[in-house]
Parts: sequence; C-alpha cells; structure tokens
Amino acid sequence: MIDLLSSGGGLAIEILERTASTPRVQQMVQLSLAPAFLLGGIGAIMNVMMSRMIWIAERIERIERRIEDGKAGEVEISELPWLGQRRRHAQKAVVFSTASAAVISVVIGLLFISAYIKPQIGTITAMAWVLTMVLLIIGLGFFLLETRLAARGVRPARKKKR
Repeated sequence: MIDLLSSGGGLAIEILERTASTPRVQQMVQLSLAPAFLLGGIGAIMNVMMSRMIWIAERIERIERRIEDGKAGEVEISELPWLGQRRRHAQKAVVFSTASAAVISVVIGLLFISAYIKPQIGTITAMAWVLTMVLLIIGLGFFLLETRLAARGVRPARKKKR
C-alpha cells in the first residue's frame, strides 16, 4: 500500500508524513469531541421533533379519512388548520436542525483537515461553528412555536354575532 502511494508522487508521501504523528491525531480527536457531542445532542432533539411530526401527520391522515367517509365531526374538521400549522413549524424545525447537524459535521471534518494542511482555515471553521449555532437556534425556535401551539390546543372557531 505504501509503495502504491509513494509511486504516485510527493503528495502521497507528504500526506503520510503529516498523518503519521500520533500526538497530532490525538489532538484533533480531542478538539472534535465538543462538536461530536453537539452532533449527538442535535440527533436526540431531532428524534423528539420527528416523533411529534409523525404524530401530527398521522392525526391529519386519520381526520382526512374520516372526512372522506363522512364520519368527521365539526371538532375534528376544525383541528385541521391547527394541525397544519403545527406540521409546518415541525417541518421547519427538522429542516434547520438537519442543516445544523450537516454543518457541525463539516466543522469536525475541517478540524481534522486543518491539522494536515498549511493554509490556515480557522476562520472558516469558526464561521461554520457559528452557522451551526444559528441554524440550531432557528430550528429550536420553530420547535418552540410548535410545542406552544400544541400546549395551547385547538381554538374553537368564533361564532359570528348576528
């Protein structure tokens, strides 16, 4: 394998020499622990978001089936706009949280790459970290909106006074 890499030219040898340092690899693993734990936390939050979104989608489907069968009551029908709004908030929460998970994965990759290349990419790594946090905050904001809607419940339609 080493012969194959060395026959490719000086670049392969340079990569092998740079990655041969065990302390350097250990340092990169240590630096990547915080982003890795954040990635795990984002995954746990997304698990909760997805379970709520699945419940909402299934509830909408049940109501729509009952409407088609002519068995839906007024209360169920009035639930649909509320559930639709909850679903939109939950979907946005998942999208932004997924984006934050993707960007934090890029941060982890950049941390490892930065140890083995000459150009300094600390600014790019920091910007990616900040972007991760912004995306996560937006995702959690939408999740907060969805949970507040759920806690408030369906608002009955106001009857017009004649």
